[in-house]
Amino acid sequence: MNRRKHTKRSETIPARRTNTQSEDLKRALEWVVIPETFVGVKLHGNVGWQPASLVTLALLWVWSPDATLTAAAASAIGLMSRISQSVPVSTYQGLTNALKRYSSMLIPLLWDRLHTLMEACGKKKYRIGMWLVLAMDGSRVTVPRTQANEDRFCKPRQPRKNRKKSQKQRRSRYANRSMVPAPRQKSHYDPQPVGPQTWLTLMWHVGLRVPWAWRIGPSYSSERGHVLELLSTQRFPENTLFCADAGFVGYDFWQQIRRQGHHFLVRVGGNVRLLKQLGHVRQRNGLVYCWPDDVAKRNQPPLCLRLLRFHDARGEVYLVTSVLTQSLLPDSLASEIYRRRWGIELQFRAFKQTYQRSKLRSRTPDCVDVELHWSLLGLWMMQLLAVKEQVEWCEPDAKTSVASVIRIIQAIMKDPDATRTMSESLPRQLADATIDTYHRPSRKKSRNYPRRKEEPSTGKPNILKATAKQRRKLKQIIDLQLAS
Repeated sequence: MNRRKHTKRSETIPARRTNTQSEDLKRALEWVVIPETFVGVKLHGNVGWQPASLVTLALLWVWSPDATLTAAAASAIGLMSRISQSVPVSTYQGLTNALKRYSSMLIPLLWDRLHTLMEACGKKKYRIGMWLVLAMDGSRVTVPRTQANEDRFCKPRQPRKNRKKSQKQRRSRYANRSMVPAPRQKSHYDPQPVGPQTWLTLMWHVGLRVPWAWRIGPSYSSERGHVLELLSTQRFPENTLFCADAGFVGYDFWQQIRRQGHHFLVRVGGNVRLLKQLGHVRQRNGLVYCWPDDVAKRNQPPLCLRLLRFHDARGEVYLVTSVLTQSLLPDSLASEIYRRRWGIELQFRAFKQTYQRSKLRSRTPDCVDVELHWSLLGLWMMQLLAVKEQVEWCEPDAKTSVASVIRIIQAIMKDPDATRTMSESLPRQLADATIDTYHRPSRKKSRNYPRRKEEPSTGKPNILKATAKQRRKLKQIIDLQLAS
């Protein structure tokens, strides 16, 4: 097993060499946060600190195990003073104010830096076949119920329409009856919006099992709208394949992905209508078309797709992909990619439950944005540090245990002055922070497990045979395109 390789490697390390835990943490941070990343950031003239030092302090802040934001900031500032010669700010208010002002400039640069490190240390796990696979999904994160948070994140209530008939109409209705009912009393029921929540749309790297990018917004935000924003603002590597569940469907959405030069693999169900035998390209097995009626009226061509069909424990699964050549994306590889897409759900669980961010602690919307963005960055960086060590220590196929990584980092922050031998150093601990793979002698599942939601399945898509009118319409569109 790979564990034996670790044992043999550690036996060759001299135990007399010791380092403090804060020194190990400093080296880990310096691997990611380098001053060259933030050369283009323009700071206010009165600022006396560098962007790299602010980023380091923000990461220590979100890594802190303290229960309150102010206590976490105080411990982060204290630890920063030990591992660095200067501290950018000395209070929680100064930290949050700086992050509110400069996060929009620092976060995109950090994303690019982390993407570069992912490609450098990921090796064979960076791509699946020829594809860089990014899963997409969304989830809500609860925030404190303050008036400011409700105004920003709750959906505005629409005034209820009064559909009651007038008293005169009601009397004429009961004119031939002996008794006219009394006027209805006004109901005291006044429904309130759902508690304030922020919507998080995440792109997740399937190969390395770490985040890639995200967008946040009010609780009623659109997942597809967030993805379209990322497509228009971010640059994705060549041969990127977006994988998603049945919520990411639609002609305009898929067409925008194709215009950017990327491909997709999406589950479809009864909410999607597809056509076959349209005659747009040479007919092959599994070839279908997405061509809604409103799109045809706009004289836009159909979107040619390949339909895949698999079986899982709960029934049939239908997928469509824009990769029409089977040799580039075989059915077996597509099935594996979609099964591994489920890891994004585990990422949400790790962020909200293991990392304890199911409810944020900030009481104002701007602080909510800061806390959510930097918490995601902090978890991403912890996972990437573990992936780097696991690949270097000959465990390329290991799955990182997020709970173990968080415990290791927070234990260092609680006791930064403790000394460790090289065999107990931070890199060595992160290399061992993997999910158990041994065979269990007894079942771990509870008696009533799994506890699945009784929700209707997506079903199968509506696949219709193209009519003669649709084929004639397509011929007209092709002729117009050739004429122009």
